[in-house]
Amino acid sequence: MYLFIKSFGCQMNEHDSQKIASILEEEGYELTDDPEKADCIILNTCSVREKPERKVYSALGRLLPLKRKKPSLLIGVGGCVAQQVGEKLLKEAPHLDFVFGTHQIHKVGEMVRAARAGIRSLDVSMVDDVPSLHRFPTPAPGQVKAYVTIMQGCDNRCSYCIVPHVRGPERSRPPEEILQEVRQLAQAGIKEVTLLGQNVNSYGRNLPKPLTFPRLLEQLEEVEGIERIRFTTSHPKDLSVELMEAMGELKKVCEHLHLPVQSGSNRVLQAMNRGYTREEYLEKVEALRKMVPGVALTTDLIVGFPGETEEDFELTLDLLRQVRFDGMYSFKYSPRPFTSAYEMRDDVPQEVKAERLARAQALQDRITSEILEDCIGKVEEILVEGPSPRGEGQVTGRTRTNRIVHLKGEAGQLVGRMVKVRIEKSLRHSLWGERLEE
Repeated sequence: MYLFIKSFGCQMNEHDSQKIASILEEEGYELTDDPEKADCIILNTCSVREKPERKVYSALGRLLPLKRKKPSLLIGVGGCVAQQVGEKLLKEAPHLDFVFGTHQIHKVGEMVRAARAGIRSLDVSMVDDVPSLHRFPTPAPGQVKAYVTIMQGCDNRCSYCIVPHVRGPERSRPPEEILQEVRQLAQAGIKEVTLLGQNVNSYGRNLPKPLTFPRLLEQLEEVEGIERIRFTTSHPKDLSVELMEAMGELKKVCEHLHLPVQSGSNRVLQAMNRGYTREEYLEKVEALRKMVPGVALTTDLIVGFPGETEEDFELTLDLLRQVRFDGMYSFKYSPRPFTSAYEMRDDVPQEVKAERLARAQALQDRITSEILEDCIGKVEEILVEGPSPRGEGQVTGRTRTNRIVHLKGEAGQLVGRMVKVRIEKSLRHSLWGERLEE
């Protein structure tokens, strides 16, 4: 039997999809990338923005002909949209067999068995201890990087964000369990781990024996076989001097930080309930760059938040020029239910949102291009991750600062290895390097 999983949204959803796949492997399913071939299709959804949610309903519509063609096909929806709308999905999509929320991933095998028996099921209940947090998905053969969830949920109440509603309050995994998972990954050949959480900076606050995130990083530094450690996402208000120092001192922690700013205007930041000012954000960036020389920063940006004026937006552009991020994920504001901003008047016209988004992206594209051009001539160490999408006889990897580098080479010989390259040219969103003789 074959399983097709479509993930929407963030890295945490991708990791949850790996857990779903590992559970259904025990039920006799094998992953496929061809939905036409599948016996079971699962949409693992995201509702942080409106567009990914719309994609879910569109995808369900496209699956209806497949279901008619193959009535035995099982279709399930999990993740944040499932958590948000629950039973409504089953009512609006009669060809849907099961729906499970963010806290009920561990029940997917049980739901698939019920669906085979002709029983439709729904479980979007939330629990204090999420069972799937304690599940270790097995790496695929040849995999060199892996995600490790260290916490789930969020206690911040950013006015635009639905995460606390669909993921629940903040829960940290015990450090000994995280260490055990990372050791197992190292034994399976994983070289790089990315620690996941809605706000990793606040890890450990709700543990019986509190442990700060920097102290967890120190423990993971000692795991043999792991050569690189990354983490996401970091909330700016919780970026501590202790964490900056750890990033500068720990050899395995990479010099890259994703630090969502969302806006450069204090008035908008206050309306977003972000908990920091523009000046505080810039001060932390300055301190970080002193303690972690060469650190690369990426960010998230929302344009067109309720009440955003042209002056507010110009302050955002000014912040982009000052910080000079390596990259940026940027979006037009869309109201999300169960958030306090949902009650605000969405008063920025769509055409203004689109125009501002285009201006912000154009500025960031120029900055990214300049940063990549500055890399030419430098020698970098990359972890080779796999074949390059640019063509045969090429592989791709990333620098410690998370910049993508393509180079000539055979995947069978280089994947999983650290290699030194000289950067020869910059591409649109990546680099080209020549491998140096060892």
